[in-house]
Amino acid sequence: MNFFISVLKLPALLVGLISLIGLISQKKSPVEVISGTFRTIIGFTILNAGADLVALALSPIGKIFRGAFGLAGIVPNNEATVSFALAEYGSTAAVILAIGMLVNIFLARFSRFKYIFLTGHLAFYMSSLLAMLLPQLGYSSYLLYLTGGLILGLLMSILPAIAQPYMRKITGSDEIALGNFGTLGYILSAELGKRCGGDKRSTEEIQLKGFWRFLEDSTVAIALVMTFIYMVIALLAGPKFIEAELSAGQHYLVYALLQSIIFASGIFVIMQGVNMFLKELVSAFTGISKKLVPSAKPALDGPVIYPYAPNAVLIGFVSSFAGGLLALAILILTKSNIVIPGLVAHFFCGASSAVFGNATGGRRGAVIGSFINGLIFVLLPPAIHRIVVPLQQATTTFSDTDFQATGLLTNYLGRLLGPLAFTFLLIGIIFVLVTVEAVHKFKSR
Repeated sequence: MNFFISVLKLPALLVGLISLIGLISQKKSPVEVISGTFRTIIGFTILNAGADLVALALSPIGKIFRGAFGLAGIVPNNEATVSFALAEYGSTAAVILAIGMLVNIFLARFSRFKYIFLTGHLAFYMSSLLAMLLPQLGYSSYLLYLTGGLILGLLMSILPAIAQPYMRKITGSDEIALGNFGTLGYILSAELGKRCGGDKRSTEEIQLKGFWRFLEDSTVAIALVMTFIYMVIALLAGPKFIEAELSAGQHYLVYALLQSIIFASGIFVIMQGVNMFLKELVSAFTGISKKLVPSAKPALDGPVIYPYAPNAVLIGFVSSFAGGLLALAILILTKSNIVIPGLVAHFFCGASSAVFGNATGGRRGAVIGSFINGLIFVLLPPAIHRIVVPLQQATTTFSDTDFQATGLLTNYLGRLLGPLAFTFLLIGIIFVLVTVEAVHKFKSR
């Protein structure tokens, strides 16, 4: 059981297993099976390593906000929140995760929502939220596991389907889907882009002339912009705090430069990882679709769309962070509970928001969409922190939009309907989805 849960929690192993099954089902040669499986695992591991580098480079900024600027409050961060919850709710979350994945596969096979959610760590984070929230609503034992699994499975099936029209616009194909729990925020960004974009020129069409042409290399552009951001923050914080608390005596400006280079390196590594594993995984997944889940698509994490609009990635982070700072100022002025911008969420969710906004509204859509998401990442987390009682003991909470929406809606419906009625509602939704697909197939014969 521990081995099974460990595989589910590690996306690289999970997609590697999917690749292995898919290649075998296509009767590939042993050499092709081994090569394709390991290239998938290695590529996804490279992607994760890049994400870790980005998170490493961003973490000092949060410490500077808390230490140098004297701000104390909630820091939205999924990883920290789940780490806090693991000791008491880890086993419950693991069972919910297993049931949720089975529900996801069932719906992919028997409903129109033919998406297999492969971002296992985010699914585990959502199961952790449900494991903490549902006991407050009167759930226990098997009903807790079943209800949590049903909610998770529905989210893993429906959210990729909602995002797929925009994914087709971004990628130019229908081969991959989005498996990320910031999806509602990205859809909001795309809709804002559609309505407010006006300027349909893509972020990738930015033309630079003369001396500035070297910025057409997105890695160099990211490094330079991040150097500027880090230098400004370092100058505001001052050498005393940075050299004593963060850089271990290294000159504070050199430290700021190093962090910006680490950040840009992380983005480059992410791009390389995506390019390496995506081709292998999509090819292998075709075999699984034909054998087990006809026409199913792999739903993958947000960074999978970064290579399609690398300029939007940087624009999204900067705009989302600006929105977060504005929201922080609003909280301070209104004397509300302080939420310190979680830089990891602002980067990954802001970047994806901008890619979605760019797809429908060009440059303006990318800026507006990610900026509004930046506001949401700071203004909304106190709501989920307030209703999930165990989180009130921590200084962190969930960050991405789908965690907020799921927590609030589950809390409302669970209290309104009661445990049994809410569970039967979820079962009824699944029954309807399966029945609609069965009727559609019958009519099309």
